[in-house]
Amino acid sequence: MSAEILAVGTEILLGDIVNTNAQYISKELAKLGIDVYYQTVVGDNPKRLERALYEAFERADIVITTGGMGPTRDDITKEICAKYFEKEFVLDEKAYEMLKSFFEKINKEMTENNIKQVYVPEGSIVMYNHNGTAPGIILEGKGKTLIMLPGPPREMKPMFEEYAIPFFKKKSEYTFVSRVLRVARVGESKTEYMLRDLIDSQTNPTIATYVKNVEAIVRITAKAKSEEEANRLIDPVAEEIYRRFGKSIYAEGETNIQNTVCKKLIEDNITIACAESCTGGLVAAAFTDMPGISSVFKEGAVTYSNEAKMKMLGVKKETLDKYGAVSPETAAEMAEGIAKTSGCEIGVSTTGIAGPGGGTEEKPVGLVYIGFYRNGVVKTKKLNYPGLRETVRARTVDAVFNFIRNELEGIDNGD
Repeated sequence: MSAEILAVGTEILLGDIVNTNAQYISKELAKLGIDVYYQTVVGDNPKRLERALYEAFERADIVITTGGMGPTRDDITKEICAKYFEKEFVLDEKAYEMLKSFFEKINKEMTENNIKQVYVPEGSIVMYNHNGTAPGIILEGKGKTLIMLPGPPREMKPMFEEYAIPFFKKKSEYTFVSRVLRVARVGESKTEYMLRDLIDSQTNPTIATYVKNVEAIVRITAKAKSEEEANRLIDPVAEEIYRRFGKSIYAEGETNIQNTVCKKLIEDNITIACAESCTGGLVAAAFTDMPGISSVFKEGAVTYSNEAKMKMLGVKKETLDKYGAVSPETAAEMAEGIAKTSGCEIGVSTTGIAGPGGGTEEKPVGLVYIGFYRNGVVKTKKLNYPGLRETVRARTVDAVFNFIRNELEGIDNGD
């Protein structure tokens, strides 16, 4: 069974918004064992939308649309889709009452054009919207299935989870279970190479690898009649992958290195502070994304200038004059300085050249040093990240947390 995702909206084509809906739906369909071979974006144009819909149904059994369900004249998804299935519109009373209630709650007048949203193709399954105004619709016919969802992610996601996922599960006699293993600082190509024999011989379960910043992700998916049976199929494969990667696997499931480290710090009551130069507060922001981190994360300092490094962290002027701001010596003094001024067990630091300018032959753009101080011991690590400024900074943040994780777990942080 295959699906195509059809996003409707000129604003997506113009780049005004990012199509995060397709990413979310693709991931959810993969969990259900439904293949997605195409994603299409089309503007609010009747002819182009109709052509895109017909072409999508030529390629796929299921088409999932997002957007174009609103009250205005350019919201045409429902009309084009009803035409494909040769359906007339009828008023859905429940959706109408929910629409009136929505406007009463926000204390605004419901204009006449809003009623358009609660007319649905006859014989359809209505997905009621508890987070907005436009209901979603499921239509079946001609051997095809169509699911129409609203465009705003805050409306689309809960609707997909409440209605679409159960709908698909009822249609299949099989259950698809995935287990995600997260591998730190191995890289996608090496990860795939280390698993090549398993991937080449795979049947059920299947193994897929992909990369995200400084981690590789291994997804094991099994097809079975029950969740228990699927997990029994996954277990020996997961055990073999753990045997090959050891402590490089830092977690399972939908998490990241930041959350994993923060949980460990909280559990062990280890206090920490950070001093940043090139990352400009991104490390501190990553810490504070974690609920409850205030019990151990005490403070963060953005010391962008040399003067700030000396004044706030106690970095020596001689160190800056001799080695420069971007150096292992400065990173070490920054980490020790923030630990001592904050009274924390651990201090971490970042200093580097994120670009696009400022690099030299000796110190090119992308050169970064991480500093780590704990209980009188200082360590540093040199990094080189090609790419745009935001890429260098984002990868540095992940590298900092991976460095902390390795120190907490007793894993060698060498190059």
